[in-house]
Amino acid sequence: MRGLNPRPPSTPSQLTGGGAVSGLGSRPPEDPIDPKRLRTLLAALQAGQVELEVAVATLTSAEDAAVGVTLDTARALRTGLPEVIYGEGKTAAQIAGIIAGLGRADQSVLVTRLDPDKAAAVLVEHPSATYHPRARVLVQRSEPAPDTAQGEILVVCAGTSDLPVADEAALVAEHFGNRVQRLTDVGVAGIHRVLRHVDALRSAHVIIVVAGMEGALASVVAGLTDRPVIAVPTSVGYGAAFGGVAALLGMLNSCAPGVSVVNIDNGFGAAYQATLINRLAP
Repeated sequence: MRGLNPRPPSTPSQLTGGGAVSGLGSRPPEDPIDPKRLRTLLAALQAGQVELEVAVATLTSAEDAAVGVTLDTARALRTGLPEVIYGEGKTAAQIAGIIAGLGRADQSVLVTRLDPDKAAAVLVEHPSATYHPRARVLVQRSEPAPDTAQGEILVVCAGTSDLPVADEAALVAEHFGNRVQRLTDVGVAGIHRVLRHVDALRSAHVIIVVAGMEGALASVVAGLTDRPVIAVPTSVGYGAAFGGVAALLGMLNSCAPGVSVVNIDNGFGAAYQATLINRLAP
């Protein structure tokens, strides 16, 4: 994130949360923009109640300063999905402040890579949030997730050692409004286990495959279905697995077409991409 930018000076020219326009002047409102305020702003612009320069300034500076960071509260308007907090490298105070800033913008919260000690401190400040320790994910919704999905996302996990990454993928996908199903412990060491679920593989809209070691499960799954497969290599494995590099290279070199690959242990990235695919019209 970029450093803290100066906020515009306080002004009575603000849009109220209830949709009415009050005291519109020549300077942009101080509060961050969100979908409700955006609709109010555009309606005011169309009605001639707000100047064009004010609307442009509001949209281009839709941000909220919190503990030394600049929030991108307009990201969902540009990309379809809101900003997500990456927990590693941030203090608990910074994370709690960012959550507070997102709350002021009426936005839901998703924090990834949040260790238990930081989570405990954050939950003191935000007790309504929910922490999932195995996935190291914290969520807090301002409203129910929008149902924009076309079908189900299936998260296929090779072994129980891969569950932390698979959990991250599933929880992120659910947070983004997807219907999620899971298959767990269906790795290639017992190929019959995944073959029992061919119907599920063929009925899902998108499939996320999470596997360590040599990462062969992604190729097996892609050979059984016509659905897009997003492969997530994990850092599970002995020495020559090189912390997930072996699985990453195996997945990148898959002979089964239709496999795309994200970074090692990146369940979040897989869920994000799967969400975008799952929102496409059939």
